[in-house]
Amino acid sequence: MGPARDDPENEALPVKTVALLRKAGYEVVMPDNVAGLCCGQPFASKGLPEQASAKQDELERALRVASRDGRDPIVFDTSPCAFRVKPGDASAQLRVYDIAEFIHDFVLDRLELEKLLETVALHCTCSNIKMGLQTKLKAIAEACVEKVVVPDAISCCGWAGDKGFTYPELNASALRDLKAALPDNCQSGYSTSRTCEIGLSLHSERYYRSIVYLVDRCSSPR
Repeated sequence: MGPARDDPENEALPVKTVALLRKAGYEVVMPDNVAGLCCGQPFASKGLPEQASAKQDELERALRVASRDGRDPIVFDTSPCAFRVKPGDASAQLRVYDIAEFIHDFVLDRLELEKLLETVALHCTCSNIKMGLQTKLKAIAEACVEKVVVPDAISCCGWAGDKGFTYPELNASALRDLKAALPDNCQSGYSTSRTCEIGLSLHSERYYRSIVYLVDRCSSPR
């Protein structure tokens, strides 16, 4: 899923992620047939466990080849996908990282950061919270900007996988207090799941993007 139509940040997330990792000195390898791979979560959400498992198995086989049997770390740029693959028995020998985890642990120290004099909003996705990465996500944002706002009244965004596309009232209810919770000088928000960011953008009237965009904007190679 690409950026919002009028978003000034018009590069797609995979392109931006590869650029950031290369800026930090990493060689980036994509699995073969990456456009046809899926973690299986959309199938699982629809009550199709066999199809979900088949897609996850296919992905893990491709990741095993791309990572040289687990010698190289595997980075997911979207938290729900990382959360699904991380605990799988078949992936036990693979080093799987959520994007927030990898940026915090292995990327920030490889970059020169110039803290921006901005206030930004931060949303921790349900998957991010389940993986215990909310502290690392906030630390990344705080390394990049002067002030980070995490609205107390907002927990799950209510997009619920892909249900926000077909039952928008779920998202509207979950985020009914979001706009009022953000100060006027907070003009953008960051998270780690594009579907969550779509709903957050809609109900905050601000652009929400992956945390990758923020780190890329305030960093240069070391």
